[in-house]
Amino acid sequence: MKYAVIAISGTQYKVEENQVITLDKIDPTIKSTDQVLLTVDGDKVTVGTPLVKGASVDFELVRDYQGKKLRVSVYKAKSRYRKTKGFRAQLTDVKITKLNF
Repeated sequence: MKYAVIAISGTQYKVEENQVITLDKIDPTIKSTDQVLLTVDGDKVTVGTPLVKGASVDFELVRDYQGKKLRVSVYKAKSRYRKTKGFRAQLTDVKITKLNF
């Protein structure tokens, strides 16, 4: 089993080849990352300090979209104050094409 732990936009993900993962929206020109924190290739485990030297992960953009809408309500008793806001996360699906290590 071959996988890696990578860091993209402040979040860590465990990824394998041909896997599709959902990230916070990233720049569509980015096609790989060298922020590899851990690699596993069968019984060989490499832990970075903090990054694994020479390791990278290639991926391709699948789609950009908005996530499910979240409603946030604020209410203050006895003051007639009510406010409702909505939030939709901007997301990107990427497909991991190759683990280089």
